[in-house]
Amino acid sequence: MARFASVVLIDTRGWVLLQERDEHPVIDPERWGFVGGHVDDGEASQAAAHRELEEETGLRLAPPALRLWQQFTVFHAAYGTDDEVRVYVARTDATDADITVGEGRRILFVDPAEAVGLPLTVAAAHILPELLNSPYYQDLLP
Repeated sequence: MARFASVVLIDTRGWVLLQERDEHPVIDPERWGFVGGHVDDGEASQAAAHRELEEETGLRLAPPALRLWQQFTVFHAAYGTDDEVRVYVARTDATDADITVGEGRRILFVDPAEAVGLPLTVAAAHILPELLNSPYYQDLLP
């Protein structure tokens, strides 16, 4: 079982940060998903979330800005394993112009109404609707 830390930022409009993956990832190429990735051996999940956010977007949030929302088990067919995915969420004043794409095709804030209709990764397809329908998300709205 692998461990993953995923990050969902909510902008001032209530839009969610999503990454369009390119053809290179083993897991879910050419799909839209969350910023984040593997938690290294000996690394805390929250530290991995902050590291992955900075590596993939150039955005740096001071710990503990990212708050653990929930933990999920996601089956990744590419590995044939049930993996732990911890989802960290924060509100941000950042905009698309603040993002430097460090991985994937593009990373941008997406209107939630459109986000659920995108070709999503296995994890995002399971997790995003649950987040958008949660009181936690409602509390982060402007």
